[in-house]
Amino acid sequence: MAQGTVQNKDSFLNNIAEKLGRERRTTGVERPDYQKQPQWEVMADYSTDQLVEVLKKQCVEIHTDVKETSVEDLPKVLDEAIKEYGAEKASIWDDPRFSSFGLSSFAARPDVSVWGDAPEEKDIRISEQADVGITFADYTLAESGTVVLMNGGGKGQSVSLLPTYYIALIPLSTIVPRMSQVTRKIHEDAEAGERVPSCINFISGPSNSADIELNLVVGVHGPVRACYILIDDR
Repeated sequence: MAQGTVQNKDSFLNNIAEKLGRERRTTGVERPDYQKQPQWEVMADYSTDQLVEVLKKQCVEIHTDVKETSVEDLPKVLDEAIKEYGAEKASIWDDPRFSSFGLSSFAARPDVSVWGDAPEEKDIRISEQADVGITFADYTLAESGTVVLMNGGGKGQSVSLLPTYYIALIPLSTIVPRMSQVTRKIHEDAEAGERVPSCINFISGPSNSADIELNLVVGVHGPVRACYILIDDR
């Protein structure tokens, strides 16, 4: 891939420095060491069960359905969720967790499409026409009821954004207190030279908007309903 070029960088930065009333700094800039860092204290001592309770309460606020299951009962509970939504066609990730969590037979059904089995443009159309998109969560934020999806490869973002309904499969091992823990992990991975996906989605329940007169409308520009299936993988 050809790299872009940066134009007018110096004049742009010089102008900012001038507006700040100082010379432009090119060396000696260090990251501040803040004495107070409350972002790490929120729910830092919570157990997994306590984080689950926080997550479940938040899901009520964000209009998200919740189901709980063991790994063994996951296929049955997933089928129940799909049936409740009246969904038939499903779009899922090409994710090894579908196999390790006992969903290989589900993924092989004729009405289930796996991302990456077709050219990307066709995959997008398939996801758009699916009734339900199903992915595993890579991280889950208890505080905000948010699933974090590290997209890329067989994990297309269209699967969680285009179908009418969305189901997130959430192993309890993915649950962390809040955004702070995930951003730290992403930063650490990048510093270690690991590949970080160019697209990371933070999804908090079904799509909604309150842009017009602050009236909340759910299901405006994406899945109209969402279900989180909490999987006890301890």
